[in-house]
Amino acid sequence: MRVAAAFAALVLLAACDTGTEERDAVASTRTVQRAYMPVPPGTVPRGASAQAAALAPPGPERMPALLARGEERFRVFCTPCHGVSGRGDGPVVSRGFAPPPSYHEERLRSLAPEQIVQVITQGKGRMFPYADRVLPEDRWAIAHHIKELQARGIGAASGQESAKP
Repeated sequence: MRVAAAFAALVLLAACDTGTEERDAVASTRTVQRAYMPVPPGTVPRGASAQAAALAPPGPERMPALLARGEERFRVFCTPCHGVSGRGDGPVVSRGFAPPPSYHEERLRSLAPEQIVQVITQGKGRMFPYADRVLPEDRWAIAHHIKELQARGIGAASGQESAKP
């Protein structure tokens, strides 16, 4: 009887072993925790060079398909704040958010597409970055759509509308 009890106790104790020798490096979710290792000098993280190349000016050629894609992505990501016409009168403004500047202000009309892509990527002022939401090629498409809105004068204040070149 004592032998059976000792054997049962031994089996129970063996079942409690988690199988990890270094308990300090294992979290409760059993994920191994490792210290942060910075990227060694002179190296590029995987995928970073392709993304940098996709964001490099002058970007893709301005074509009807790119403008159509830009309009579609603009409606998805930008109209909640900037509005369909780019005047800064999107639906969130009517709910108490501060209005963004109009794309038809002279200061924003002078921006090049690569500067607009940079703002979409890094954010500016109250606008947070969209790099994790909008693909690089879609950022270019949105930038070209914004320039198209500005060129057509859609949403410009009366008396400031410009004709399409």
